[in-house]
Amino acid sequence: MADDDYEMDVGGYEDEPIEPELDEGVEEDVDGENKDEDIPDPLLGENEEKEEGEGVEKPRKTIKYMTKYERARILGTRALQISMNAPVMVELEGETDPLEIAMKELRQRKIPFTIRRYLPDGSYEDWGVDELIVEDSWKRQVGGE
Repeated sequence: MADDDYEMDVGGYEDEPIEPELDEGVEEDVDGENKDEDIPDPLLGENEEKEEGEGVEKPRKTIKYMTKYERARILGTRALQISMNAPVMVELEGETDPLEIAMKELRQRKIPFTIRRYLPDGSYEDWGVDELIVEDSWKRQVGGE
């Protein structure tokens, strides 16, 4: 066999990926000169900016009323936690039913949950349970003030 029968790849081993060549006019990043400062974060919307501090509040787009679906999920999740011996945030007056205790916590705005409302543009708003208004008709149903 002659050496001409085998083609030798100058790039190295066969399994090793070949590095792509740089296009004309593109400079290689030497010593980190081209930082990603000008590239926007794709997870943030066009009108959103990165929040630097916790104290910065943007105007909210959604209503401040808790929906019946949010209320059902909050009560169910909190009742499950209470039934699994989570600490109770209100004074108990003989209540033993986890759902009743969760309703009492909601009435007193002591449930430590945050509701995340997704918007059509992919962004979201976070509301604390203590920030939302629970409808009066519901309060009458569960014996609220």
